[in-house]
Amino acid sequence: MSSKFNDIAPLYDHEVEQAIQDILVDPGFQHAVKYIIPDIDWNEFSAEMSKYKTKEQFQAQMIYPVIKSLGMKVSTSIRGDNWDKIDRSVQHLYLSNHRDIVLDAGLFNILRHEQDLATTEIAIGDNLLIHPWIDKLVRLNKSFIVKRGLSMKERLIASKHMSEYIHYTINEKGESVWIAQREGRAKNSDDRTQDSLLKMLALYPDDKSFLESLKELNLVPLSISYEYDPCDYLKAKEFQQKRDNPDFKKTQRDDLLNMEIGILGQKGNVVFRLCNCINPELEKITEPDKRLQPELAAQIIDKEIHSNYEIFPCNYIAHDLLNNENRFADKYTSDEVNNFKSYLDKQIKKIDLDYIDYDFAWSKMLEMYSNTLKNHLEAIQS
Repeated sequence: MSSKFNDIAPLYDHEVEQAIQDILVDPGFQHAVKYIIPDIDWNEFSAEMSKYKTKEQFQAQMIYPVIKSLGMKVSTSIRGDNWDKIDRSVQHLYLSNHRDIVLDAGLFNILRHEQDLATTEIAIGDNLLIHPWIDKLVRLNKSFIVKRGLSMKERLIASKHMSEYIHYTINEKGESVWIAQREGRAKNSDDRTQDSLLKMLALYPDDKSFLESLKELNLVPLSISYEYDPCDYLKAKEFQQKRDNPDFKKTQRDDLLNMEIGILGQKGNVVFRLCNCINPELEKITEPDKRLQPELAAQIIDKEIHSNYEIFPCNYIAHDLLNNENRFADKYTSDEVNNFKSYLDKQIKKIDLDYIDYDFAWSKMLEMYSNTLKNHLEAIQS
């Protein structure tokens, strides 16, 4: 791998053993492992970790069983669809809607591993690398770092650097890449691809047009559907905090709590559905104004993601409750309505504010669960 990417790239295999030793002696890592696996034998665990010599070994023998058993614990089922759409002769950039900070990419790579496909490299924001052990651990797990919180000039340099790295990874290193469609998760589940992300992806190479550069990445949208979002009440809480104080900003502690609840909370049924590679659709873009092309490309991706959502009874129920109608009454039972209402009630009661605006939180959570269906219907009808 070219050394010019050392600042953002995953670890080299020759760095793996030392990184594992550094992580094992970190009290923060010990605490995190014991929190997720309370009855662990630390000496046994350390001996097992110390065996790994490459990232691939680490992922296959450590990460796969941990994420697999965690996934089974926090979901009713996990399914991947449309594997036959993947052209295995080339590498792809998988661009997905963003539901969970850790498990979107984690579960996708578990499903790929089970299909005999290599795991992808994963884009992760440096705002989540709160401790040195997290930085080492994610790079050990084939993550590369997206730099945030930069000045305008620094951001342009960092964006070009990352664009070149992603092109290099797909076309020279021969690895696929996963990236979320936007910075941060859509709080109300209204998933939209950021034009600025697509512009970043096409900054490299200099001599190619926006569309030519994007086509080099063999971009495949990935539609992720979680029946329940364990962070729904945290998002409703944040909506209220921002309403009551327009200057409200989440703390690092809030980010950690979102990661923790997202990983360990119940998700119901989970579906990862691969969409069509967008290259044939990009060929059809004839808009001469180059400023409009990223917007058109984003619309292609969003239509693919929205039309491939798995729609669950709770999405139909939320849509009808929010709009005070019975449009989808044939899609659910009265028991399912009662169960969903009591689920929402239980979640809202977890909000730890001095004053909870119950009706506001209720409507915000209905919005989260109904937007998926709303976007799905618009996508399949257009």
